[in-house]
Amino acid sequence: MTDQKINRREVIKKTVNSGVALGALASMPHWALPALAQGEQLVPFTDMPEDYSRPPARQGGTHYLDTRMIDDFYTDNEDFYVVQHYGQPELDLNNYRLRVTGMVDQELELSVSDLQDMAQFEIDAGFECGGNRAALFHGLIGNARWRGVALRNILGEARILDGGEEVVFFGGDIGAEEIRETEVEQAFARSLPVSDAMRSENMLAMEMNGEVLPQIHGRPVRLLVPGYYGVANVKWLVQIHVQDRRYMGKFMGRDYVTLKKETIGGQDRWVENSVTKIHLKSSIVRVTKSGSQHKITGFVLNDGTAIRNVEIKIDDGPWQEASIDSRSNRYSWKLFTFDWDASPGDHSIVSRVTDADGNVQLTAEEMPEKISRWENYAQFPRTIRTS
Repeated sequence: MTDQKINRREVIKKTVNSGVALGALASMPHWALPALAQGEQLVPFTDMPEDYSRPPARQGGTHYLDTRMIDDFYTDNEDFYVVQHYGQPELDLNNYRLRVTGMVDQELELSVSDLQDMAQFEIDAGFECGGNRAALFHGLIGNARWRGVALRNILGEARILDGGEEVVFFGGDIGAEEIRETEVEQAFARSLPVSDAMRSENMLAMEMNGEVLPQIHGRPVRLLVPGYYGVANVKWLVQIHVQDRRYMGKFMGRDYVTLKKETIGGQDRWVENSVTKIHLKSSIVRVTKSGSQHKITGFVLNDGTAIRNVEIKIDDGPWQEASIDSRSNRYSWKLFTFDWDASPGDHSIVSRVTDADGNVQLTAEEMPEKISRWENYAQFPRTIRTS
């Protein structure tokens, strides 16, 4: 790793942990400080097992966070959630080539060096797995600063031909699937319409939090589609293919498909939709106590639409507005806190988020009826006992 990359990592961590100046420290939000300050205690949720914990990610394994331990604006690379479907391939970096093929005027083959020599940009982006859910206490989540090449620059260099409608992204992770009693070899792949692929924020990411992209997160290159569920962010990217029709691979047409009931022309029907943009969501993940005062902490994720506010409801009381981390930006997660003068006893607490368009996070009762496990964005009530 170069000194430049080490320094960038240190700058990020210092910004998170120390603030920009000593004089500003007193006004920094509490989440910018260590998770548990002197005299501060973590208050257990009564809806969680007493022995619940999650160690850092292991090579080759799926990993999700213990969300009570979120203490930085940026998730450490070793703790950012990990999901894979065909293992975690280690690509040969010396012979690596990213191929751009299909309905383009100029097909491309780009080495790691070629990509590194292109103009780079950085973006903060947080996302969750499409299967993140209350049973995991919403631990399939993370937020990072990414650095890489604009996808639209690559597509611009290749020059998409008239009639090119869909851009398919193939990973280097390959597995066997049985389709109609026949075993076939398939790569993990996802696609975007050309109009979505050309968004300025889409990135071919090669760095994560100031470090070379870790192998478990897709080294040397992963697609980053801010505002979309994690499944869209294809890791170990080896091919970008432009075609004139919708891509119907497993992870677009058969898996990561939400089956939900909708009323269509007055008739209830089951409708299938690919998991794409993140739905409006908030979740309370931690309560701490310092003396007699309690602090509630949580996160918000959505598709990049501006957030109007986050509110907290305690027991049967009114909705009260929480404070949102001022460093939150369009595609990052939004950490929020609420100071609570709690009375002793058992309590229920829940958050809801409202975006700038007036959309309010749904309750479980308001959620569409669905029979697939994807897209779980209902309000998440927690229970806790205070003393």
